[in-house]
Amino acid sequence: MKTAKQISANGVTVNYEIGGLDSGPWVVFSHSLGCSKAMWQPQFDALAKSYRVLRYDIRGHGASSTPPAPYSLDMMAQDVKALCDALNIEKCHFVGLSMGGMIGQTVALNHPELLLSLTLADTSSHYGPDLMPFWEARSQTALMQGMTPLVAPSLERWFTAPFRAAHPVLMQEAMQWVLDTPSQGYAACCMAIAVIDTTARLKEIKVPAQVIVGKDDLATPPAMSELIHARIAGSKLLVLESAAHISSVEQARKFTDALQGFLAGVPA
Repeated sequence: MKTAKQISANGVTVNYEIGGLDSGPWVVFSHSLGCSKAMWQPQFDALAKSYRVLRYDIRGHGASSTPPAPYSLDMMAQDVKALCDALNIEKCHFVGLSMGGMIGQTVALNHPELLLSLTLADTSSHYGPDLMPFWEARSQTALMQGMTPLVAPSLERWFTAPFRAAHPVLMQEAMQWVLDTPSQGYAACCMAIAVIDTTARLKEIKVPAQVIVGKDDLATPPAMSELIHARIAGSKLLVLESAAHISSVEQARKFTDALQGFLAGVPA
């Protein structure tokens, strides 16, 4: 079963896709800044054999609507809760990468009753004021010049140079993810994630958790994942060799195997 639909949740028209089994545990995928639900294709297809799977476009991305700024991570976590409520999902395994991982942390803190487990990939729990000019610049570039100037730096952050050279067709697809992102939505999400500050509260997360990061991730370096792992008691940490920021794509097989192994060990 696979269906792509739109639904109203928390004042946002959310574009989503459901696949997999007609019964059993849910797995919800949340994507990175400047991407869409398409980035989860390898994991979506693999996990559909054993789970009910849901992937969605975050507000201001893909085919979901772009409400006016400002956005916040609390707001985007509420989008997840409202989407799950609308789809009668009482509990789920949540998998988020980068911005999706920041949303996952916020869901775990604001709506812990929703989660069976939490997988956080290539993400951060804190940036700090020193990086605010960087986020402001990216936001202003999107607003003033559109998404085209953001394509090359995004791909350079997302994938290692050898991977980019070896996969030109995939790079064209990834380029389109960026170009298809509404500039207003991208800018608003930049400013929302710039102020993430969940580190001190991560100890409150009690569900089984796994942290994954690419060893070559320069956007959210392994040290950020190591900090998250240290603060979430009992969490697992996996550092993937030869992977940059979007490790779920660059090391799709290893990422998927780790995710499936982790989920298999979570009590039903």
